[in-house]
Amino acid sequence: MNILNKKFFISFIVSFKKTLQLRSIVKTSKKEIFVISLISCLFVSSVLFTGCLNDDNKSSDNDNNEINYSCEINLTRDILSESLALGTHFLLNNQKAEGNFNYEYDWINQEMNTEDSEVRQAGALWGLSLLYQNSPDEDVLAAIEKGFDFFDENSKESTDGKKWVVYPTSTSGRTGTVALVSLAIIDFLRAAEDIDPEFQDELETDLDKYLTFLVSLRTDNGQFHQSYDHYVGIGYSDPSPYFDGESLLALSKAAKYLDKTEYVSIILESADAMYTNNVVEALDIHPDSTTTKGFFQWGCMSFFEIYTSGWDNTEQYSDIVIELADWMIDVHRTLSRTRNTAYAYEGIIHAYELARQSNDENHIDKFACVIDEGLYKLTSWQVGSPIENEFLQNNPTTDTLAIGGVMNHKEEAPLRIDVAQHQMHAVILALKYVYTS
Repeated sequence: MNILNKKFFISFIVSFKKTLQLRSIVKTSKKEIFVISLISCLFVSSVLFTGCLNDDNKSSDNDNNEINYSCEINLTRDILSESLALGTHFLLNNQKAEGNFNYEYDWINQEMNTEDSEVRQAGALWGLSLLYQNSPDEDVLAAIEKGFDFFDENSKESTDGKKWVVYPTSTSGRTGTVALVSLAIIDFLRAAEDIDPEFQDELETDLDKYLTFLVSLRTDNGQFHQSYDHYVGIGYSDPSPYFDGESLLALSKAAKYLDKTEYVSIILESADAMYTNNVVEALDIHPDSTTTKGFFQWGCMSFFEIYTSGWDNTEQYSDIVIELADWMIDVHRTLSRTRNTAYAYEGIIHAYELARQSNDENHIDKFACVIDEGLYKLTSWQVGSPIENEFLQNNPTTDTLAIGGVMNHKEEAPLRIDVAQHQMHAVILALKYVYTS
């Protein structure tokens, strides 16, 4: 940072501290605080960007911080549809006989990673439900049923109507696992037609028990404990921005689409608490907060469902989603990241749709350009893609465990289930809201 930028930066910090002091005197709404915080983030980001391009302390997954918003549209429905078909085959081919999935596969060395993540396993099952919801398919249905059986067999129930996952390789439970299994059931039930009535009843009963347990994990301020004891099903530990958002999304979808309106007051209380803690206060602490990054797509998806629900006092959430997308693009600089950022588009595409609904032309254009540039790059990281990047072209394969998988970096072979799941969800959203014709 040069001397001039340092002076500007010091002056800004002094002014911002005075603003914070005023907050204790003047009553300020949470949304106003967020806008102040976002403006602060943009200022700090621009100063640091101007003065620190050669700083050794740059984020390790940024090749460069230059972002060029090009509005030349490169993706098409055909490319995205082919990508979605490939990703579907990848998830199906990597499902184990037990019902869970190969966690990570290096197709160049033909090595299976023996590590595991119960949350990402549940996320892969949710991914199958989203695929089935997008386009019902018998093979996907069979895989979903197998996945439900796996998590049902590895769950425990209490006498007071709660049910929680006891994943075989874990020593304690993760709140996100229960939330994602709930989401898998919710989105499957939304799409399922002509399924066995007994199977449907079982799923609805399981969902009620999982949601009852999920609500029991809420903290006093409306967030969620991130862990729980396997044996007695009691939550503990501080909240996680990821699990906060996953839990909020599960409850929001259950209330909105399955008429479980008894959760609406809880949802609105938790949404307010999560926005305050994971966005407003987190950005006060650091302009490019890892907490806000962890909450980002889950918060955007949850707030989208809340805003479009028709419930009272939810109007603010449209602007919040759009402001969060601005933060992801302008402060977190998602287009400059060198790791897979499909998660970002799960949020930005919802912001695009809200901008479209409000005829916000500036944000429509901005988000469309970012979505196209970002998803085009990530689609080129998919094994078998019609637009494979140079690394994939130089390492061709017919390995059925690899085809359709998505790399986490443009030159790294391991293919992880959650990377594919997030990217396929982003593709589904892009086809639904952005590339409509």
